[in-house]
Amino acid sequence: MAIPILRAAIIPHSQPLLHSSISGGIDETAKKKKRLLLPCSSSSSELNPAIRSEVSFSVGSCLLPHPDKVDRGGEDALLVSNYNGGVLAIADGVSGWAEEDVDPSLFPREFLANASNFVEDMEVNYDPQILIRKSHAATSSTGSATVIVAMLEKNGILKIANVGDCGLRVIRNGSVIFSTSPQEHYFDCPFQLSSERAGQTYLDAALGKQVSNVELIEGDTIVMGSDGLFDNVFDYEIVSTIATYRDVTEAAKALANLARIHATDSNFDSPYSLEARSKGYDAPLWKKILGMKLTGGKLDDITVIVGQVVSS
Repeated sequence: MAIPILRAAIIPHSQPLLHSSISGGIDETAKKKKRLLLPCSSSSSELNPAIRSEVSFSVGSCLLPHPDKVDRGGEDALLVSNYNGGVLAIADGVSGWAEEDVDPSLFPREFLANASNFVEDMEVNYDPQILIRKSHAATSSTGSATVIVAMLEKNGILKIANVGDCGLRVIRNGSVIFSTSPQEHYFDCPFQLSSERAGQTYLDAALGKQVSNVELIEGDTIVMGSDGLFDNVFDYEIVSTIATYRDVTEAAKALANLARIHATDSNFDSPYSLEARSKGYDAPLWKKILGMKLTGGKLDDITVIVGQVVSS
């Protein structure tokens, strides 16, 4: 994302030990083995964590770099871990650092490498907000990123924390039953974790709906994405796309491809263009006189993770 850089000092670094799947520039699948997709049931036992079966995620993911950044793999990174019920995370690097000869992909990739190392840490205690704090403190790369982390307990409780405009939707029976809200300083300038003191911290995840617990049941689907997804694809399109594909990997690819199509369509009235107009941005006066308005998607790195809740 091309947004302003928030300034100041570098934070201490510790060396990560990777035990999970981390991607910064390739399409990948991280499906858990020996999982069976079961239909959603309305029985009361599934709604009671004390007596229902344990659950976990079956996961598919896709990362499409910005067309101008394909050779570098883009500036998004993602994490998929099968620890407990599953840990999913996305970090979206701030491209403005490239203007200062800093590789914007280094910060998000190191951040998620550290997150992978800390997933099983006793101090983290399976808390996404603490995971963000420890991972941020251990990241020494110059740069910044928006971040979202989701951790599923085997009893079906999904814990979510995010800073900035990466997002998550929970889909049940064809409807979005939960969605995160973006945080921004002003239009197109989201909150961001940074190597600079002027950036945000894990405490900012506690603002509004940025730290949440959601009870999931078998058959639920979560869709997590960088702003490259949610700036270009409406929720109803996400729901209809998910309904079309039984395979989570194919669903993730389909959503990423749809986002790319919308991002390159100057006539598409995208979520991004709708927000821009709501914040006072619009087409030049001569276009407005001709009945035209500001439209089009936002070309960006696009990262999508689709997780299906299945019985363990």
